[in-house]
Amino acid sequence: MIDSEIDRENRRWVRDLAAAGPRRESACNELYPWLLRIAKSEARRRAPVLGLVGPELEDIAHQAAADALMAISERLDRFRGEARFTTWAAKFVIFNVASKMNRHFWRRHEIPYERDDWSELASRFEVGPHDEAQARELAAAVSAAVEENLSERQRLVFVATVLNGMPIDVLARELGSTRNAMYKVLFDARKKLRAALVVSGYLPKPSEARSSRGLEGGHDALHQRCAR
Repeated sequence: MIDSEIDRENRRWVRDLAAAGPRRESACNELYPWLLRIAKSEARRRAPVLGLVGPELEDIAHQAAADALMAISERLDRFRGEARFTTWAAKFVIFNVASKMNRHFWRRHEIPYERDDWSELASRFEVGPHDEAQARELAAAVSAAVEENLSERQRLVFVATVLNGMPIDVLARELGSTRNAMYKVLFDARKKLRAALVVSGYLPKPSEARSSRGLEGGHDALHQRCAR
């Protein structure tokens, strides 16, 4: 339960941002610098991992703050007043920073999201030396199953996100689609792959998997990384 002072402040934000003319402009001029501070802080936090510095970070922060302000204004009816308005607003700018930095990283490094170098997949499985041959064999089986069982769209989404590690929201923007649509395509692709790997003997049938759970932990982990 929030106190009366926070409630009044929340109502003021919603009222002024929903208004027209000078009142709305004043609210935007007050909120934008705060969003920009959050954007810059989040961009600096993520920068070392993505290797972004200088003007690139500044530009991303400004874009994220501006887009967040627009998104907040369009979704005022979704604010339930269960927390500070600024806490709710911060989620929009943080999401925008993450999305823009990931997209910028992929574009700057020109990483081909459709690249299908399956030789790298086996090295990602967390298995011991005695399981390396099995990991390579499973990677080859997945590659074959992808080519034989998935539609072109499913293959592209699976390869981009699972094999090449592309963030799904970045891929959605590249393809002019939505996150939910990409998740649906990926879900269907994994379902097809699991069925194909069961038929080929690389994954156990659901009933067998339940009965043997806990007996082959290492192999289960290997299978799950690939077709979950």
